[in-house]
Amino acid sequence: MNFEEIKESLEFLDDWEDRYKFVIDIGGDLEPMAEVDKNAATKVEGCVSQVWIKLEDTSNDTFILKGDSDAMIVKGLVAIVIALFSGKTAQEMSDTPALSILKEIGLNEHLTSQRANGLRSMIDRVYAEANARL
Repeated sequence: MNFEEIKESLEFLDDWEDRYKFVIDIGGDLEPMAEVDKNAATKVEGCVSQVWIKLEDTSNDTFILKGDSDAMIVKGLVAIVIALFSGKTAQEMSDTPALSILKEIGLNEHLTSQRANGLRSMIDRVYAEANARL
């Protein structure tokens, strides 16, 4: 699912419980990350749950993100981050105002402070990885 589809679905759902279920569902649809890729180099610090995010180069200077988590709702947040950044160049990722975009769709409104901090850590990790490739 691409980010626009996620955004439209979240905007369509009025009830936060329905949004919460949707986020869990998209996390369940996330392709599992290979166990070998779940390591210290891909682990996202600052998350209460275990979270891993990896950027993979493509042949056209864009990146595909892979990720995983051991918590269902957090795995859904990983899926949203992946959808937001995948398919972009390092410069495009660096220029993406992720927190503003996620605020627009009301994603942070009902997250616990720990999950919101974890989401910020995921985004910061993507920015760091992208900036390292510029």
